[in-house]
Amino acid sequence: MADIARFPVAHHIRADNGFHLLHFKDGKLKKSGRGLSFWFLPMSASMAEVPVVDQSVTFAFTLKTSDFQDVSVQGALNWRVEDAPRVAERIDFTIDLATGVYLKQPLETVATRFVQLAQQLAGIYVSTTPLREILQGGPDQLRALLTDGLTNAAELTEAGIKVVAVRVTAIRPKPDMEKAMEAPVREHIQQEADEAAFSRRAMAVEKERAIQENELKNQIELAKRNEELIAQKGQNERREATEKGEALRIAAEAAARQARIQADAQAENMQKLSKAESERIQMVEGANVGIERDRLAAQLDWEKGRVAALQGVAPHVLYGIAAQQLASKLEKIEHLSLSPEILTPLLTRLIDSGTKRLESRELESPEKA
Repeated sequence: MADIARFPVAHHIRADNGFHLLHFKDGKLKKSGRGLSFWFLPMSASMAEVPVVDQSVTFAFTLKTSDFQDVSVQGALNWRVEDAPRVAERIDFTIDLATGVYLKQPLETVATRFVQLAQQLAGIYVSTTPLREILQGGPDQLRALLTDGLTNAAELTEAGIKVVAVRVTAIRPKPDMEKAMEAPVREHIQQEADEAAFSRRAMAVEKERAIQENELKNQIELAKRNEELIAQKGQNERREATEKGEALRIAAEAAARQARIQADAQAENMQKLSKAESERIQMVEGANVGIERDRLAAQLDWEKGRVAALQGVAPHVLYGIAAQQLASKLEKIEHLSLSPEILTPLLTRLIDSGTKRLESRELESPEKA
């Protein structure tokens, strides 16, 4: 919007750089350019201000497809003025000389033309295309069609307007139709999800089976290695036992040989000692025999003398001597069992012997008296 300063005789106008200002006087164009600033007489002047920067227009309309389904199209486009004087000739951009605002609504007029033209181009495409194909083509296909149609539109080119960009943000059917069309897709997606889950489970089962087979192979391989280890251990133990047995046999043979040598030496020594001992024993035995013979001869002589001394002794005296010797023997005997058959005759004899000795003493006493 232009900035206008009013004074009693003349006014001053200043336009921003984004606007093209056109000054008309007496129906003729006096000044034209972007961002102008000048004095003018309000009673004889007319001003038009055309924006030369990009402008944006949004659109939304509902169309019917070839299969009689309603579809809504939403989007936006950018446009700009390339020839301001030509646009000012086709569209009224006149401003109020007191306030600087537009006397009419030129931007809304341009936007309406763009929406109508975009709706016309989109209607041609939508009315000849089924709903499913439109939805499958998506916004890009419709955007390309609108860009080509609006760029080459003679109405816009003659007016000095250029389309900068076109965007189609959404193409949607009615909610119930959208749900109905989404149902097969959702079912297909669900089937794909189920198949993916099944494939994932199958893959997991396959991997688990492969893992179990690998573990089984490892166990079999470990069992084989263990069997080989056991066999090798057994072979080593047998070899060790054989070597130990051989060593023991050699040691035993050496010990036996040493023992035989020692035994032979001992036997030889014993033989020598036995011969010497035999000779010594024979000498000792010869000496002992002589001594024993002399002792026996002496004892025999003593017995002969004792027997000769006892000859002529009375029987009761002999009994007394025998009893005395028996008493000396009984001191060494702890227990003695005497039967009546043995004791009675012995006591009888002792009593008789004692009686006789008393009688002999009585006989001797008178004679001594």
